[in-house]
Amino acid sequence: MKKNIQLLVGLIVTAIIFYFSNVLGSRINIQNDFIPGSFVTHTLMLILSLITIGVLWKEVQYRIARPKLSRIFKPVLFGFLGFFLVNSLFGIITMIASGEVAESHPALQKMDALQVFVFMFIYASIAEELLFRGLLMNLLKPFQNKGIKLFKRKISLPVIIAAVLFGLGHLVLIQSGARTLFLVRVVTATTVLGLVAGYYQEKYNNNAYAIIAHMGGNLLALIPAIIASFLA
Repeated sequence: MKKNIQLLVGLIVTAIIFYFSNVLGSRINIQNDFIPGSFVTHTLMLILSLITIGVLWKEVQYRIARPKLSRIFKPVLFGFLGFFLVNSLFGIITMIASGEVAESHPALQKMDALQVFVFMFIYASIAEELLFRGLLMNLLKPFQNKGIKLFKRKISLPVIIAAVLFGLGHLVLIQSGARTLFLVRVVTATTVLGLVAGYYQEKYNNNAYAIIAHMGGNLLALIPAIIASFLA
């Protein structure tokens, strides 16, 4: 497959999977208090991504393996720091602009600590990274030699494209009635997280490192949820 065609295929299949996962996920209601609505969306995303990876195996060349313990710390740390710094900055901006505390993610308002751990920290990290880094970024590998230097690190074009689309994908939160500043904050934070996840996946050619970096970012939701559970 020619690389321009591969780029187009990557963008189209990612958009289709993301769209149908969210549309169908929002229409399927599981009658269970523990399972959130996002579970269906991420399950569809996971299944459709796996099917597409299987169909396009030659082009995707997907790889996941157990990460080395000595290499786990940096993806987690920079995933957390990137997400934390962006959210902190926008929290300050929100306070100055409106005098109010920055609003939290709608899903977090309905989840306890165990649900955040299972469905956001673990499940969402795996499903979203399989789509945006495991599938899309690997399909963009022919463009890996192009990119920019950021903090003396090369950030390739596939990493940038996957991160930007990952961030923009969070605009689905418009449906929840989220305000503009909150949407800008989430898109910016998830784009930064996507850059970290993509960088480490590309560095080690292993989707596990993208998942770990994503979990690092999601620690920002998990830690407060755990603290709140102890104070309740």
